[in-house]
Amino acid sequence: MSRLPHISSAERGPASVIAGPWPTYSQFKSLPERDRWVLYGSAKAYRVALENQGLVMAEGYEAFIRRVCAELEI
Repeated sequence: MSRLPHISSAERGPASVIAGPWPTYSQFKSLPERDRWVLYGSAKAYRVALENQGLVMAEGYEAFIRRVCAELEI
């Protein structure tokens, strides 16, 4: 799994911390497996997009991956 290099919040400017977990994906667990994998990829991309905007998730990346996988049952 590839990750972007860590950039400190000082390099990006002030960081906003998003408490969570947010968003949740459990409502999608009844979808076909292929669709759940697509959502998994989208969830990771969305998190990266938020982080690239300077937002910091209170939930660590590994915990986020474990949670999304459990919620999507993949």
